[in-house]
Amino acid sequence: MPTPHRRRIRIPVRAAALAGVVLAAALTATATATDTDASPSSASADRAEPQVEVEYFTGPGGHPRHTEVPAKTPDRLTRSDRALAPAQAAGDGEVSSVVDKGPTADKVDVVFVGDGYTADQQEDFHADVRAKWSEISEVEPYASYKDLFNVWTVDAVSRESGVSGDPGKDVVKDTALKSYFWCDGLERLLCVDTAKVESYAVKAPAADLVIVLSNSAKYGGAGYNDVVSKPGYDGVATASSDHPDSDQVAVHETGHSLGKLADEYFYPEYGTYSGPETADINTSTLSADELRAQQKKWYRWLDQTSPDGGTVGAYEGGGYYPKGLNRPTDNSIMRTLGREFNLPGREAMIAGFYRHASVVSSATPAKTLLGRTTRLTVDVPDTATLRWYVDGKEAVAAKGKVAITPRSLGVPADGREHTVTARATDNTKAVLDPALRKLLRDSRTWKAKG
Repeated sequence: MPTPHRRRIRIPVRAAALAGVVLAAALTATATATDTDASPSSASADRAEPQVEVEYFTGPGGHPRHTEVPAKTPDRLTRSDRALAPAQAAGDGEVSSVVDKGPTADKVDVVFVGDGYTADQQEDFHADVRAKWSEISEVEPYASYKDLFNVWTVDAVSRESGVSGDPGKDVVKDTALKSYFWCDGLERLLCVDTAKVESYAVKAPAADLVIVLSNSAKYGGAGYNDVVSKPGYDGVATASSDHPDSDQVAVHETGHSLGKLADEYFYPEYGTYSGPETADINTSTLSADELRAQQKKWYRWLDQTSPDGGTVGAYEGGGYYPKGLNRPTDNSIMRTLGREFNLPGREAMIAGFYRHASVVSSATPAKTLLGRTTRLTVDVPDTATLRWYVDGKEAVAAKGKVAITPRSLGVPADGREHTVTARATDNTKAVLDPALRKLLRDSRTWKAKG
């Protein structure tokens, strides 16, 4: 019987399904016998080299399984490496802005790093990033909060085009980040050297999330959460660049890294959970009636229609246990790829966005002394209300305006300095928690010369 645990607590590998300090995920287009039958074994625990725990998917609509893989890139993938030629190395590490919505301190900064793109293919990489971000940002709540995200690219120049393991297991490519399919025998598990990823991600102005796009049309991906990185980003997701469904791995994994959501699937062999109430947002030992009576977890959402289908309640099974733990809905993206976040999950994702971003931002630094005719613009989400104040008094006529001048706010021409303040509140209906709502308010203040 596995010991009770949260997602981030290390479990013995013999427990058959693992949650981990470093979590990777991948999906399989067509489940092979190896993929379907693979499960952790005692042999994994006995390996001498360091291991990382991985979560892999057996198909676009399949439920995940867990296993462990070596943290070290296999020697067969590195023994023939050669240094870049000077002409190839010239653009290595170059940073570009794909989406610029404001100062890095006020936005969620997503950094894409490419692998398996040669020096001549970096424009292809940039095009792939634009396409992949478009797919990711169509999923709610990303779609409603596109303006909270900056997107960067960091060029990682590879000596060879493509990815190891594509099309066959024995294919070896000399690439910058060493991404490879057939990670530990699982065809669609696309592993990567996370230390090499960080060496590139740190070049970007800021990194809250990192996505590795591997130059391949093969169906696959992976996700590493709780990565300890110098830039401080929440996690790393890998995805094949040219498969239309690989973006779903990144979306699922940001549920862990940004939303701090637990997996909502379960394994029959785990039996019944008998531990204390979990700390995870989206699993609970309580029934729907108990959640409501005790006002715990997702009780505010109970009985509401959820975008992933059905109504919010307490559905048996979650956090890897088929019994003893409940989840909010039957089948959200935290259980099956290709689904939507449920209502509690959307609320958690928005909370994650605002850990990095602000509801109001401006390209004009706060230390700027404004003239009476200086044009000042701010950026707020569509769900936010915006109010302006001069010396603490609201300029009612300017409500909702994202571009003003101090003169239009009523700053007098008296030669004195006055305080101009923009205050924004996100009124989204996707957040019900009053404590979280307090985080959905912010302001920016400048001095203006009258």
